[in-house]
Amino acid sequence: MSSKNLIQIKQFCVYHEIENTFITELHNYGLIKIIVLEEDEYLQPEQLPAVEKMIRLHYDLKINLEGIDVIANLLDKIEALQQNLTTTQNKLRLYEHHQIEQ
Repeated sequence: MSSKNLIQIKQFCVYHEIENTFITELHNYGLIKIIVLEEDEYLQPEQLPAVEKMIRLHYDLKINLEGIDVIANLLDKIEALQQNLTTTQNKLRLYEHHQIEQ
């Protein structure tokens, strides 16, 4: 895997003015994945919105890692429920449209 599209954790932490240990702790909680290449650690670009949200929760709102874990799991469940609701609504519209045509 090339580090071309990856975000180096050291640079990310400097930019956000946070400790590298915070990212390591997020990884230890299973909230993010760290990719190790040639003894350097990286984040995937698609993880950035979630990581930045966790940074705000921790540093701005003073929420501990256990709280961030709970919040992340609840947000994942809400997203899954919203997708399920959208799918169900689309099926209902299709059914209603089919009933109107008959």
